[in-house]
Amino acid sequence: MTRVLIIDDHDIVRRGLRQVFSDEFSELEIGEAENSRVALELVTTQDWDIVLLDINIPGRNGLDVLSEIKRLRPRTPVLVVSAYPEEEFAIRSLKLGASGYLNKSSASDEVVAAARKAMAGGKYVTALLAEKLAATLGSDLQQAPHESLSNRELQVLRMVATGQTIKGIAGELALSEKTVGTYRLRIAKKLGLNSNVELTRYAMQHRLVE
Repeated sequence: MTRVLIIDDHDIVRRGLRQVFSDEFSELEIGEAENSRVALELVTTQDWDIVLLDINIPGRNGLDVLSEIKRLRPRTPVLVVSAYPEEEFAIRSLKLGASGYLNKSSASDEVVAAARKAMAGGKYVTALLAEKLAATLGSDLQQAPHESLSNRELQVLRMVATGQTIKGIAGELALSEKTVGTYRLRIAKKLGLNSNVELTRYAMQHRLVE
C-alpha cells in the first residue's frame, strides 16, 4: 500500500494529483490537507510514503511546513509541487530537505517519476534546476538580492507584496507587530528599497507572488 499526502489549498489541484496517482498505483491511500494546521496534524499522527506540498497554503508558509515535516519525519520524502518558478524556490526547498521541486505545469508522468524516485530515496532534479544548481557553483555568480533573505524574511516580503498590513501579518504569523516591522526594515535594507510599493514591484518582477 502506497500512502500519499497531498497538501494544497486548491481542490482542483488535489483532485488532479489524486487521479494521477490513482492511475499509477493499484494499492493506494491518499490523505489531503488544505492548510498547514491539518497538514502537520496528518504528518504527526500518520505515516506517509511521500508528501506532495505546495508552497502557498493558508496558515504557516509552505517552506516553514516543509522544515517542520522534515523535523518531525526526517525520512519522509517531500516533493514540492508549486506554481512558483523553480529558479526562485527550488534551491531553497532542497536546502530545507525536499526531495524535489516541480512546477504545477509539469506533465503527470513527470510527477509520477519524481515521486517514485523520491520514495526510492533519491532526489528529483529537472533540467532547469540542474542548470541553476550548476550555476551556483560558479564563483562569479551574481545572486538576486532576495536570495540573501531568510525564509521568514521572504515570507514577510511576499505577504507585504500581497497587500497585507503589518498588523495582519503579525496576527497570521503569531508575531508582535514590532517584530514584523523589524523584518520589513531588514528586508528593505537588503533589497535596497524603501516603500511597500517598491517591495511589491520587486516581488512581482521576480515572480515571488502569484
